Parts: sequence; C-alpha cells; structure tokens
Amino acid sequence: MSGGLAIGAKGLFKAFDGKPAVNGIDLQVPQGSIYGILGPNGAGKTTTIRMLLGIIEPDSGSRTLLGRARPLEAAREVGYLPEERGLYPSMHCREAIAFMGALRGLPLDVGRKRAETLLKDNGLGDYVAKPIKSLSKGMAQTVQLFGTIVHQPKLVVLDEPFSGLDAINQGRLEQLIRDEAAAGTTVIFSTHVIHHAERLCERIAIIAEGKVRFEGEVAAARDRLRPQVRLRTRQQDGAWRSALPAEAVRKGEVWHFELPLSGVEPLLKALIDGGAGIEELSIERPGLHDAFVAIAGEAAARAIEEDQRRDLETAA
Repeated sequence: MSGGLAIGAKGLFKAFDGKPAVNGIDLQVPQGSIYGILGPNGAGKTTTIRMLLGIIEPDSGSRTLLGRARPLEAAREVGYLPEERGLYPSMHCREAIAFMGALRGLPLDVGRKRAETLLKDNGLGDYVAKPIKSLSKGMAQTVQLFGTIVHQPKLVVLDEPFSGLDAINQGRLEQLIRDEAAAGTTVIFSTHVIHHAERLCERIAIIAEGKVRFEGEVAAARDRLRPQVRLRTRQQDGAWRSALPAEAVRKGEVWHFELPLSGVEPLLKALIDGGAGIEELSIERPGLHDAFVAIAGEAAARAIEEDQRRDLETAA
C-alpha cells in the first residue's frame, strides 16, 4: 500500500421513491489495496459504487475519488466494470478493448497494441481478431475486464465481477485482480461471494439493508469471534470437565467450544492434570463466513447463500 486514500466516503445516503437504498455509508479505501464491498444482492452495493464514481449523486453525504471531491474529474484515471455487461457482439476482441480504452482517452493505436499484449499474455492470443460473439461467457467477461484496465487506471472498480462465472474463470479473474494490485493499482469490487473477499481483500465493508455493518481489515472482522476448540479425550468424565466452558457442546466423542479468554495453556494444563487423556485438540480461527453471520445477521447470511446458489445455476 502506498498510503493515503483512493476513495473516502462519509454519510452517503440515497433513496429511490422515498425508500432508502443506501443509508449513511462511510468507507475508506487505501491506495494500492484490494478492497471488497460484501453483501447480498439488494444490499446497496451497486448504488454505493455509482455514487462513489459520480454516476449518480447522493441525496446527502460526501465522497472523494482519487483526491477529487467531484468524482467525474477523475474519470480517465478509473476503470469501471459495471454489473450489467455489454460488448458489441460483432466487434473483434482487440478492437473492443481498444474502443473501451479510447472512451477513457487512450489513443486507439496504443489501445490496439496493449489489447493484443493483454490477450496473448492471458492465453487468448488466438482470439485477437475474432468477434466477441465467438467467445464463451467467461472469455467475453475477461475481454471486457481487459477493456476496463487497458488505459492503465489508478483505480479499478468491479461490480459483482464473479457473478455467473465458472470456477476456472473465477480463478483467472482473481489472478488478474492480484496482478493489478501488485502493479500498484487500487482495486475495489463488490461481491456476494464471501470466499472471494476472504482470499483477495485486505479491507472490506460488510453491507446489509443499505448500511455498513462493518468496515475495516478482514482480520479484524474475523477477530470479532473467538477461536473454536475441537477436543476428543479418552476419558468420558473426570475433574478435567470443570475446565470446559459451560456452553461446551459434545457431538459424538468430540467436544466443541470457544477458546476461553485465558487462552490455551491453562486449558491444556487442566486437561492434563485432570487425566483427560487428550486424543485430539485443535483450535480453528473463525472464517469470514462466520464473521459475516455474526455481523450482518442470519437473514443476510441466508440471502447471500441464495445468491450464490443462483450463481451456480447460472454458471452451469
């Protein structure tokens, strides 16, 4: 991270037909970071992105984009992949990428050269002069992403970029995002797929019902929950049982409970001194999914799982 903010937002509010879509959102996106806006469909992610980019104006609140209070002044330094995909089916891949770059001020001849390099470097060299309509959905989306980055923007904004892609193309997209960040570009993307945010992001905003429920580092979100202990012992009962928390649950031969605040060392000592006969003891740090449920609630978690189920059906 190079320091400073690529995007800052304070108290963004937007309503449609009197119903709040975004309700007082605060964000801080560090320069050079990969930042995720995580939440179910309908949570307000797209409206937030459009306000940040200046596509729509907030009813109240403020935002800065690459240091500008008027986001459209920075438009040529931004690459934006909207949720609604769109390419001219008959246009050749190289021309489509160059055309998208030209919309951001990149000369067409430069765009064509960069487009050819992007395609060849990413295993699509055979499609340089082939029309978009000859591509699979995943390949077409990759071409549109190339058009989003061909002018070498300082900030790349991707709205639900993984939606509808199969696992192979999702992996390719993840690598492209990492490559952009490694080159110093700030990447912000919205998603309802928790594992993408967990694998890629340094910092996230969790949004539900138009409000930010959490904003900060992924590790800080996970640290809201205590580690989980899995314990199996030879002895079924004994003095060592007093070392287990009252809420410990036994499933078959295995005990499950949160790691006590005192830590693992006192727990181990009590188990050994009490003759428990430890056969298995593991400590698992909660994942982002567990943190999402705790932060956003069960309803938001069910909604995000339903969104992912629909994605699988679409990709199939």
